[in-house]
Amino acid sequence: MSWFQRSYRNIYRLQQRASHNASTTQTLQFAMLSHPGRVRKGNEDTCAAAAELGAFVVCDGMGGAAAGEVASALATQVFLEALRADPNQTSTADASPQRLATAVTLSNRAVYRQASSSPKLQGMGTTLVALLHTPAEETSRAALTLVHVGDSRCYRWRNHTLTPLTLDHSLVEEQVRLGEITPLEAETHPMRNIITRAIGAAPTVEPEIQRLTPQPGDLYLLASDGLTRELSDTLLATAFQQAATRSRHQASGLASFARSLIDQANEAGGRDNITVLLLQLP
Repeated sequence: MSWFQRSYRNIYRLQQRASHNASTTQTLQFAMLSHPGRVRKGNEDTCAAAAELGAFVVCDGMGGAAAGEVASALATQVFLEALRADPNQTSTADASPQRLATAVTLSNRAVYRQASSSPKLQGMGTTLVALLHTPAEETSRAALTLVHVGDSRCYRWRNHTLTPLTLDHSLVEEQVRLGEITPLEAETHPMRNIITRAIGAAPTVEPEIQRLTPQPGDLYLLASDGLTRELSDTLLATAFQQAATRSRHQASGLASFARSLIDQANEAGGRDNITVLLLQLP
């Protein structure tokens, strides 16, 4: 068995167990899986779920030595702790954007302070993409709120259609918006890894927050760019369609699907850490 196979299996077992232990909370189903890829020895990605809060997050760290790993882990920890400490954690969907904004602010402050405390950690930062689910009440429907900073992405699979819900905070994405380059050119642009916003890169950061209108059966994907740089939106849509055809969108099926996505990214090159978090609504 190769080092690649051993590292995959170890990480997979850990994430699968964590996913299944809480997968029935609020009738949400989820699975999460992270892999270092085929090139890098370390993994600077972090994924986590607090299903009791309806919170799911993926972070992709950056920085020299182990700084990226420190940044992503710290941001994830503080983000979820902030949501747990929020006295309005059982409030309606109206409070969700402010709760997420506060959690991002606290995460950014924690990472920035840590980076400033040590020369080895200076310049570290992390992307962040997260979903916060608010369960239905007697007077309102269930709601879902999305927040992101950087180029980790969120997609929605609904009615056999895969829809990107985030736009990268990156240099090439800004050039695409201005019409300076095409989306196809952006996929191979030599500066495609330069992001314009990150948690911890500056004293403050402005997250992008969206209120979504979920529908029963929606499947959401949170992913680091290790997945999306290897698999185009077209390839991702094909993978979702194949999974739907096999009727694998149940708790155990989600774990298998997450593993399949990471396998495909590794087969395409695996040049970066790859993280996948799948959230299925009832």
